[in-house]
Amino acid sequence: MKWGDVAPTLTTGCNDLTKGRYAHPEQDRSITLREAARLQSFPDKYVFRGNSSQIATQIGNAVPPQMMAVIARTLHLALSDPSLK
Repeated sequence: MKWGDVAPTLTTGCNDLTKGRYAHPEQDRSITLREAARLQSFPDKYVFRGNSSQIATQIGNAVPPQMMAVIARTLHLALSDPSLK
């Protein structure tokens, strides 16, 4: 990964160097689960439950919350449009 570049798509192995492109851009390590969650737009106050493998699965399988918020607003506007009825 590189600063200022697009992050790779996260998978359930998002904190495992052997499963993809999840190396920290400066430090000799994989990204942390919290860093992966930030890339997915989870707020820092969001609490994940489970062990590290379960949390990695939750993060890797998630629809990013900010993306879902935009989709939900768009759908709400479209469904509220009287010209579509």
